[in-house]
Formats: sequence, structure tokens, C-alpha cells
Amino acid sequence: MRTLVVYESMYGNTHQIAEGIAVGLRPHGEVRVVPVRQASGDMVSWAELLIVGGPTHIHGMSRPSSRNGASDAATKPDSGLTLDPDADGDGIREWLASLGKATDTRAAAFDTRTDGPALFTGRASGRIAKELRRHGYSLVAKPESFLVKDNRLVSGEVERASGWGASLVGDLVAVS
Repeated sequence: MRTLVVYESMYGNTHQIAEGIAVGLRPHGEVRVVPVRQASGDMVSWAELLIVGGPTHIHGMSRPSSRNGASDAATKPDSGLTLDPDADGDGIREWLASLGKATDTRAAAFDTRTDGPALFTGRASGRIAKELRRHGYSLVAKPESFLVKDNRLVSGEVERASGWGASLVGDLVAVS
């Protein structure tokens, strides 16, 4: 199975989760992991399974203003934050708005969010999933959240992401 994992990441947490998902997928086929700014239409057309994820900002998908705020926070002295090398440019919101219609492609959505009840933290993955469906993608799983505390992934989340990735393919093989 050809899988494309597209991610947006400000501080590297969502990037780590995308790579973790890919680890679980690789035994089942070719996997490409790309930051959103590099996710071309040709790459999307290549994929049989499209997995899209981003950080939760202000209860949903990031916006230019929230990305600017995250960037500004990282430049403050003693912030302890480092921007992901691919943090600049458009985010998942803008990329999804430009996404063409799918033709028989399956998809899944994930996010990273603060550790706490989703009712209070919000979650970007729900809106990502909604946008994927709007573009004709068939979702193979419920949107998934991976947790962050103090701007760092909670212990075990990368491993959980790998298991989630493997389960996506396992579910598809069982359906086929």
C-alpha cells in the first residue's frame, strides 16, 4: 500500500508523531512523510492512503495568526522552544482548502493537543477529518489525538502513533 503522511508541526511534536505513524505503516508498503509545504498534488495522487495531521491551536486547526504566535513564543529568551525546520509557510488549513477531489482514496486524520479533555483543549483532527470527507476521501478511522504536556509529547505517544498507523493498515487489509 502506498501511504502519504502529511503533517504541520511548529515545535516538532506533530512531526515526531507523523514519523511514528510511518513506522507502523512501513511493513505494509511504501510510506512517504512530508511537511505540508512539500505535499504536492502529484504526491497526493500517488497515495492509496492519505494521513493528515497538525497541531491543535486555539481549539482547532492552526491559522496564520496562531502560527505567528507560536513562532514568536519560540524566539523569546529562555522559552525552551525550537521551531520545526518546516514550520514556516501555509498550514494544514490552507492546504486542505486547496486540495482537489479524491478518487477512491482512503484517509485518516490526527492531531497533537494539550493533555486534557478534548472538550477543554479542542482538537484539530475533527476538522481535518471533516475537510477530507468534504473533498471525497473515505475515512478509515476516527480522528486520533496524540497528547502534549508543557510543549513536549507525553511519554509513549510516538509508540502509540506507530501502533495506530499499523492498525490503519490492518483494518484495510481485513476489509479488502
